[in-house]
Amino acid sequence: MNNSNTENSGCLGLLFKLLGIGGGTAGLAQLPYHLRDDFLSAAEVSFYHVLRQTIGERAIVCPKVRLADIFFVSRPNENAGARNRIASKHVDFLLCDPATMRPLAGIELDDTSHARQDRQERDALVEKVFEAAGLPLVRFPAKRTYVLAEVAVKLAVVFEVGAHGGMAAAPTVVEVEETNTQETMTAAKPICPKCGIELVIRSGPRGKFYGCPNYPKCRMTSQVS
Repeated sequence: MNNSNTENSGCLGLLFKLLGIGGGTAGLAQLPYHLRDDFLSAAEVSFYHVLRQTIGERAIVCPKVRLADIFFVSRPNENAGARNRIASKHVDFLLCDPATMRPLAGIELDDTSHARQDRQERDALVEKVFEAAGLPLVRFPAKRTYVLAEVAVKLAVVFEVGAHGGMAAAPTVVEVEETNTQETMTAAKPICPKCGIELVIRSGPRGKFYGCPNYPKCRMTSQVS
């Protein structure tokens, strides 16, 4: 038993040494990491609860999501600059389908800092990214209080009011995209309608099919005729 403990301590000590950490568990206390107290500002926390009341169970509200986790860049070797421009940016809130977690819309909460020139340039870029990807982006001014009905009206781009005043998910563009995709795939050299690049032949349990080279970021597929 004592030999086993000695061996484990020796392995941990070697690992800590390789990582540049002082020996033993005391070395963990030297790591310069601390929990932030401002993950969400007071205004963002307040608006988060407003969104939850307005949307209910119709969507999942994800705060502070990186643009690079929502979008991808086609032809990354040729568009490295475009990829770098979104690498360190995030959207305040992302609404996702509760069943599939597919993004439905982004939400930005604009406080007084958005009046600055640098913030306006950043906002313009973010809006262009959402527009290019076909994902709605809804902006709300930061206020002390909100009227739920007014928030619901602005979210009409994502949701439509049901017959009994409840909010039901609006039809997504998936079916339209699939219809257009079938038309595109009939070409001699099928092109991914999302990425604009030639599909490649892949093999699966059901045989060969066309797939996007950007998989899994793009899951566009088509049958091989």
